[in-house]
Amino acid sequence: MPRSIVQDILKRSDAVMVIEEARTVLEEEARRRQAFHEWLSPSVKAEFIQGEVVIHSPAKRAHLDISGHIYRLLSVFVDVHKAGAVSVEKAMVQLSRNDYEPDVCYWGKEKAATFTQETMMHPAPDLIVEVLSKSTQKNDRGIKMDDYALHGVQEYWIVDPWQKRVEQYGLLSPQDRSYLLFEKYGFADEITARVLPDFVVPVAAFFDAAENVRVLQSLLRF
Repeated sequence: MPRSIVQDILKRSDAVMVIEEARTVLEEEARRRQAFHEWLSPSVKAEFIQGEVVIHSPAKRAHLDISGHIYRLLSVFVDVHKAGAVSVEKAMVQLSRNDYEPDVCYWGKEKAATFTQETMMHPAPDLIVEVLSKSTQKNDRGIKMDDYALHGVQEYWIVDPWQKRVEQYGLLSPQDRSYLLFEKYGFADEITARVLPDFVVPVAAFFDAAENVRVLQSLLRF
């Protein structure tokens, strides 16, 4: 918790009561979260966000295509360079309070080395990509963005499927708790991942199948 918030609470005469109430709420939330974990199954796409279970409806084809294109590029690059692990759509990321299933995740070698075939709950990735939709964009630009930064996700891409562009956010240092907008990339630009500096690809390959295949072929020729 930011020190300023703690100081504000401690200035109140009812500070102890506020803290006790918060503890009670969080304990009940923790019970609901445990029930959520026990209820989860591979057939359900759901997240646990600030005490509430959020069940997602099936994604539209455009969303699936973009996520798939980005995943293929990242996973091929990471496999070729033995640079960690990449997942798409159904990898559960467990943070201190919330559980998310981002569209695309990348973990570096150190974190990926801890994974087993039975791993279901994953630590904070080094890179997260979220493809916007009308039903999710509020969270993607709100609670998720804040939470990812607070938990040290070094790089965050927001992909706009309507404008065909990518916003690249990142932490300037491991001590940072909020993102800085590094760059906005359009359809004709190339994007470079800060956490994978050799991963340089055309943004067009996220949206266009033929361009995606061309770039995949170049990555495989490494």
